[in-house]
Amino acid sequence: MAQALAATGALGGKVLGEIIVIAIIDYGAGNVASIVNMLKRLGHAAVLTSDPVVLEQAEKIILPGVGHFDYGMEKLEASGIIPLLDRRVLEEKVPILGICLGVQLFTKRSDEGVRPGLGWIDAETVAFDRSRLGATDRVPHMGWSTLQVVRSSRILTPMDDAARFYFVHSYHLRCQHREDVIGQVTHGYPIDVAVERGNIFGVQFHPEKSHRFGMEMLRNFVSLS
Repeated sequence: MAQALAATGALGGKVLGEIIVIAIIDYGAGNVASIVNMLKRLGHAAVLTSDPVVLEQAEKIILPGVGHFDYGMEKLEASGIIPLLDRRVLEEKVPILGICLGVQLFTKRSDEGVRPGLGWIDAETVAFDRSRLGATDRVPHMGWSTLQVVRSSRILTPMDDAARFYFVHSYHLRCQHREDVIGQVTHGYPIDVAVERGNIFGVQFHPEKSHRFGMEMLRNFVSLS
């Protein structure tokens, strides 16, 4: 495992031991404390950081996020770490998990803004089609929805058929390749909410707010070999 040469931005400003396994990217676009706490409950120390030295050593990376697409991309660009992330994810195949806005940033573009996304997944982030919503379907889609696992996945399998996850979002993924989609929910119509392409994983829901189902999904991710 990689030795932690530096861990600036770690929890409480302190170094979390001598080994970096999970790096949570801190780029100013979301509250990550609940993710850190759930990983701690699973027995995994996570470093909250935007330090390139730390990200260079991480064995797994999590990109969380809430808020506006362009704001998230602007903050990532300002951090200067996108070329490093491109190399680590696309060339070195380090497992990465995008959560909420994080997975939207994996796509090529968004209806919410004008900046290009990271483009790691051949997908777009699109607004809900209000013409297809039912009378009780609201935007943002907020609350609990039952997940439909649409294909075998290393982070969603095995998963209870009644697995429910917590959502808060006004835009959703539209993937160009159905083989990238591992999970959907119905909100007026079926929408893509979980993707897996090689070492790239992403979920629209908040696993850190989804109790035992979210914990199971995060356990699957951190247990990847």
